[in-house]
Amino acid sequence: MEQNSKNQAATAATQSTTGNNQTAPGALSTLVTVFFFWGFIAAGNGVFIPFCKHYFKLDQFQSQLIDFAFYLAYYIGALALYFTASVLKRDVVARWGYKNSIVYGLLFSALGAVVMLLAVNANNFPGMLTGLFAVALGFSLQQTAANPFAALLGTPETGAHRITLGGGINSFGTAIGPIVVALALFGTTKANDDLINSLGLGKVTILYACVGMLFIMAAGLFFFSKKLPTGKFETETENSPKAIAALLIMTVLLIAVFIPVFQSYTIETTDKSILEAIETTRFKWLIAGLVIIVGTLLFSLLSAKQNPKGWGAMKYPQLVLGMLAIFTYVGVEVSIQSNMGELLKQPLFGGYTSSQVAPFISMYWGSLMIGRWTGSIKIFEPSQTLKNTLLLVVPLVAFIVVLGVNAIAQNNITPLYGYIACIMVQALAFYAGQDKPARTLLIFSILGALGMLIGIFTTGTIATYAFLSGGLFCSIMWPAIFVLSIAGLGNSTSQGSAFLIMMILGGAIIPPIQGKLADIPGIGIHNSYWVTVFCFAYLALFAVGVKGILRKQGIDYDSKIGSH
Repeated sequence: MEQNSKNQAATAATQSTTGNNQTAPGALSTLVTVFFFWGFIAAGNGVFIPFCKHYFKLDQFQSQLIDFAFYLAYYIGALALYFTASVLKRDVVARWGYKNSIVYGLLFSALGAVVMLLAVNANNFPGMLTGLFAVALGFSLQQTAANPFAALLGTPETGAHRITLGGGINSFGTAIGPIVVALALFGTTKANDDLINSLGLGKVTILYACVGMLFIMAAGLFFFSKKLPTGKFETETENSPKAIAALLIMTVLLIAVFIPVFQSYTIETTDKSILEAIETTRFKWLIAGLVIIVGTLLFSLLSAKQNPKGWGAMKYPQLVLGMLAIFTYVGVEVSIQSNMGELLKQPLFGGYTSSQVAPFISMYWGSLMIGRWTGSIKIFEPSQTLKNTLLLVVPLVAFIVVLGVNAIAQNNITPLYGYIACIMVQALAFYAGQDKPARTLLIFSILGALGMLIGIFTTGTIATYAFLSGGLFCSIMWPAIFVLSIAGLGNSTSQGSAFLIMMILGGAIIPPIQGKLADIPGIGIHNSYWVTVFCFAYLALFAVGVKGILRKQGIDYDSKIGSH
């Protein structure tokens, strides 16, 4: 009876949001604009990091604090939303409405841009980190609202596809973000070391002034849009003291772990033995952070199974396992790319220079766009014949777009032509997935693991393409994991969404673990990619396990989503 009431509440929320069971194109087109911002700003950091490294005379670890602050904000923001809702006994995002929550998030990101401007003018790197942290805090609120909002803007059967479409727009922002930022800062797409080293803070000020204005304009677009429903509904937040305790303990332990990691970068020495000891210490503390997160989630899962009272949304096993899946997915997606530049510099992989690596990194992120564009076809409700045609045409068009972006950026695209074979494999995977989230996630996870294994056991072009294919197979994982994790949560959907957003923290944990493994002489950068194999293996296990969990709750994604 409790599960039925939850599903009925979710249905009521859906109807109050859309008013019917059809996807609203106008509303959806407005919503996906925020997905573009997330990709555009995050990818722009790739240009911003080397500038800060030179200008503020940072080491490599210090420069990576930019990405760390960015991803950490997602966790802190979602955690703050959850605690606020727990204190008020009301779902904050649901009470504000999905539309207003996105507006508030955009305005908060605009405030972060203002902080960035003040810090830039003060020539203060910690202040700039604070500004980026605030921008990402706004993104955290936007994502908490936008993902379930997209899932509710139409039929449950196409919820994952609408999120995938948003992801495709996000990937387009990722593809053009570095180019636009480079043009704005340097007047050219070729942001080489000399240009980066000669850049002053004046142009950075102009850039973030423009970014802040864009956030405000987007907030206005959402606020005054008549096509976009409010997505507002009143619902009480289930009391969850056990979940609060688990997350508080996890947060305190993570802080305790990160303090020595950050303290270690303040040590200035050229002694090789001391530097090696520092790197070993950082690695051990990062592993401790991973153990804390995984251990907390598994403990919560087992405890909630014995006594679900007091766990709130975390009493649903699909959500807890989905939190670990989001953590793993974000980690592997970022980790493949973060370590690829160093891999391609090795003689067995072409011995490329830093500038020659650029098109491969671009194709990796472009692979996410290719998969997401293809995965969103169903929301346009084409006939079966047209759909089969589009499953071949859309990835090819997206591939051409990625090549075009690289051509504009003056990158050598010749080594990328053969990658079309991997794209055809992905097209076949979409046919096999049959638009079913659990099945598609399983197929793509297996192919992702297979790609990583091929990359590990080969070298040269084949291995490069195999590692690049990780982007193709990561492309649909966020929406698939998200809709499977929040299925059947009913009134706890927004709370569950916040929990999932917290786990973007994986992007700050898994990549440096792989990087530290690569520094070990007996392992090296090539074999460090075993980390990605284990990540894809867990995602495959999640796809199998969540399907059975949902069936026990009367939800069968292989027949009709939401049936009960």
